[in-house]
Parts: sequence; structure tokens; C-alpha cells
Amino acid sequence: APGAKRPAGPPRSRMPEYKFPPAFAWGTGSSAYQTEGGWQSGGRGLSIWDAWSHTPGRVAGGAVADAAADHFGRWRDDVRLLHRMGVPYYRLSLSWARIMPAGVGAVNEDGIRFYSELIDSLLRHGIRPVVTLYHWDLPLPLQLEHDGWLSPRTAAAFVAYASLCFERFGGRVLHWLTLHAPAQHAVNGYARGEHPPGRTVAPTREPYLAAHN
Repeated sequence: APGAKRPAGPPRSRMPEYKFPPAFAWGTGSSAYQTEGGWQSGGRGLSIWDAWSHTPGRVAGGAVADAAADHFGRWRDDVRLLHRMGVPYYRLSLSWARIMPAGVGAVNEDGIRFYSELIDSLLRHGIRPVVTLYHWDLPLPLQLEHDGWLSPRTAAAFVAYASLCFERFGGRVLHWLTLHAPAQHAVNGYARGEHPPGRTVAPTREPYLAAHN
């Protein structure tokens, strides 16, 4: 009835207050495949996500990241935006296929130059780069020739790729991450088949082998 008092419910528990320590590092982040675009520009090779997204039925609506946010073409504007936001740290991932198109062997100097200029610009704007070496975008030749992370040869190729990145960028990058969410990558790619390489044939063995390598 109008004006009637509602019965009192159970007392509401107060949300606990969480305080971040003064030295907590705030920032923002991205991944190469999701933002860069330029999938066939600047000497970049193909990754397993290029092959996956271009396979009909693999991605909802047939979406591909060929252009994505065009960070490859607009990175200068992106760095200025980060600076205006006051971001102190920027987590980015490197495209292995942009640096070493075949995953091993020849180095794409255009790819090195792209990341080198990006890192320099971040530092000039007072933004510290946090670099992830691998965010799931394995160079396609390593998948086709070695079965990707099922093979220790891919792990050996990663060591060579990581060493190159440390050599070229290590003097300016102080914060490194190796593999982004390796357990999720192994399970979704080698058990559930929801991410490339889309394997489901041995879900009780292959994800563990991939994660081990």
C-alpha cells in the first residue's frame, strides 16, 4: 500500500576496502595481433592467428585482424594518446613473425626498426615499456613444419628469438614478460580447439606437452 514501510531485509555487508601500495605500477596494455594490423606490411610473416582467422567458421562473423586498430600505421598518435592519459607503463607484445618471419633464421630489420622507434618514442614521452615476447601469435612456419609447441624445436627457436630481442632492445627495455598466459594457450589450442592450432585429438596429453615445451 502507498506509504507502507518495506520490511527490513538482512543487513548489508560492507564491501572491504582495498588499497594499492604506493609503489603499485599502473598502466595499460595491448597485444600485437589484436592492435597492430599491417599483417602483410613491413616484411611481417604470417602467424597461426592469421591462418586461423582467415579460415571460414573459426571466428564469429568472419572477423580478421588484418588492419585491427592500425597501430602499425598510427603508433605515433597512439603514443601521444598514452602520454595525454598520463600512463606511466605500457605493456605491449612483440610480433615474432614481424621480427623473424619464418620463426627462425633471417631477421626482418624493418620489424626491428618498427619496435625500436616505438620503444624510443615511449621513453621520450616518459612511458616505460613492458614487453611481452609471445602473446600466442606463433609464426606459421613453426606450426606447419614442427607442430608448433608440441616440438622442442619451437622452444629452441623461441630462445633464439628472445635472445635477439634482448640484444636489440634490452638496453632500453627493463621489464620483460616471456609467455602470455601459457596454460590458457596450451588448453585452448591443444585440448579444446578454440584457439589456433585448434587441436583436440589428444586433450589429455598435448596441452601438457605444449605447456612443457
